Amino acid sequence: MFKCLLFVGLLVLTISSVRADQAARAASPAAAPAPAAGGAPMTSVQLVNATPKGQLKNPYKDDDAAAVEAGRKSYFRAGCNGCHGGNGGGGMCPALTNDTWVYGGDDDTLFRLVSLGSDELQTKGYTRTGHENVVGPMPPMGAIVPTADDLWHILAFVRSNYHGAPECKFGCPALPANP
Repeated sequence: MFKCLLFVGLLVLTISSVRADQAARAASPAAAPAPAAGGAPMTSVQLVNATPKGQLKNPYKDDDAAAVEAGRKSYFRAGCNGCHGGNGGGGMCPALTNDTWVYGGDDDTLFRLVSLGSDELQTKGYTRTGHENVVGPMPPMGAIVPTADDLWHILAFVRSNYHGAPECKFGCPALPANP
């Protein structure tokens, strides 16, 4: 019960912090992300809705220091650290640094998971493929992370902290079917 109350408290604080940050960004055009087609920055949910399943690809690499730093800042600004730890090593929610990707480790799946949350992701046909000790649902962060670009930066930051098996960095290869 305490963990649940703590989670709700952290989520409320995160939402308040993000709204204040969004207001500050609106007041300072220089800090706003580059606009998408149509003039306004595209949100992660808009990008998910506009892109067929399997086609989202991170434009940033985890060895690009500027992208990783931008991702670190967005990770903390969105409050990801409150659940997943400062560098994604886990806390009251699963670690993001090992080779267990609960729904898959490819860019498309991770982007959709963070944007939509695990409950909505499951309604889109995704199923759990990995298991962690913490199995609570991932909340939808599409309204918390201001833009799709911010989320791509966060995912570059997460990948830069990956410490699992190298062949599983983008999801573990499927096991061959038993004959």
